[in-house]
Amino acid sequence: SGFNSIGHMDTMSRGRHQIGHYKEGEEFIQNVFHVLSQIFTGKEKSNLAICWLQYEISKVIQCLQAKKKKKLKAQGRKSKKLAKNFLKAPDNRNNLSLWKLYAYLEWLLGNTDDSRKVFDTALCTAGTGGLKSAQLCSLSLLYAQLEVELLESIEGAVMSRAVHILTKLTENGPYVPYSGQVLPVNVLKARKTYEHALQDYLSKTPVSDQDQVNDTAQLVNLVGCYALFQYLTVGIDAAVLIYTQASEKLEVSGSQKCENTGENFGILNFPTALEAVTLLHTNLLRFHMKISVYPLNPLREALTEALKRFPSNQSLWRSYIHIQRKSHSASKARRFFDSVTRSTNSLEPWLFAIQAEQMRKKLTEKVQRADVGEIHCTIPETGLTNRIVALFEHAVQSENGAHCPLLWRMYLNFVV
Repeated sequence: SGFNSIGHMDTMSRGRHQIGHYKEGEEFIQNVFHVLSQIFTGKEKSNLAICWLQYEISKVIQCLQAKKKKKLKAQGRKSKKLAKNFLKAPDNRNNLSLWKLYAYLEWLLGNTDDSRKVFDTALCTAGTGGLKSAQLCSLSLLYAQLEVELLESIEGAVMSRAVHILTKLTENGPYVPYSGQVLPVNVLKARKTYEHALQDYLSKTPVSDQDQVNDTAQLVNLVGCYALFQYLTVGIDAAVLIYTQASEKLEVSGSQKCENTGENFGILNFPTALEAVTLLHTNLLRFHMKISVYPLNPLREALTEALKRFPSNQSLWRSYIHIQRKSHSASKARRFFDSVTRSTNSLEPWLFAIQAEQMRKKLTEKVQRADVGEIHCTIPETGLTNRIVALFEHAVQSENGAHCPLLWRMYLNFVV
């Protein structure tokens, strides 16, 4: 047709096919990576390798979501080969971020045992930094999170591999792979260590801006590890308590910084730390609701509070839409979308409000067109159509919306 999108526009579906990565766009992106990898050296080259591997993982996730098994196999082979080549480079042998991504890639491809071996190898070679090492905390957190997702219930989780990983992290000694049991005395010691480490971090005043950036990244990992540890050994309420404490402290620190300097504290990375902690909190609540009976309200409240503060966070909006689909009354969600779109310039609330209504329309049509042969429901559902058109109209009239190609494409797509 003489027109192609570069990369991927996975929000649009054409018939049964999702629009994925186009060949030309894919070639262009690969060429950019190849050229840059020959120019960069040292730290920059390692950072480029991390970006490249993250991009490869995004393609694997896309194949998983589209349930394309053949494509997944081919993509998996290519991505693994790339990851292994990166790790063979002398500069990258001790790069825990790359090891982490490689282990995650193996896990996504369904090679759980291989992934565990990679994680264990990385943890064994990582040394004994314990809770002081940001990379070690980040690696242990991902490993434990993936292990927790395999649990079918929280009963007996104290003996799980995830608890072993989180306990070993606090011991400052060399890592020992999981042997099938966790000693209760080690769990008690680990809880004390986490408690003290968190108190130290929350009461610490960083010297320079760079310290602050490092500290906040480390604080997020620490809070994630400690909360997950409490969730597995005590229960959901204990984990939520830690997220609440950390969030309150970050809010106070953020507002003090704002008063002291009289300027925006965005550069000091506080809002990003608060956002990351909130994301961990809501994800844990969602997981807990999946494996056990738990009220929806705590999650709904946490999400609405978070979205008022971070209206452009896509992961939070996705979770919000997901839980709203369960409720039969749309009015609460509509009022919320309305209030957020009035108070912010970001486009995400508009895009997700439109997506939520489109999902509702799809559902209504599905129910109306139940399998009863040729007889279709004769009353068309115009209310939702008008509502979606009105949302599009308002969105494209906003300053950001007028310049957003995605929004215009979605509007055209819907009108067609």
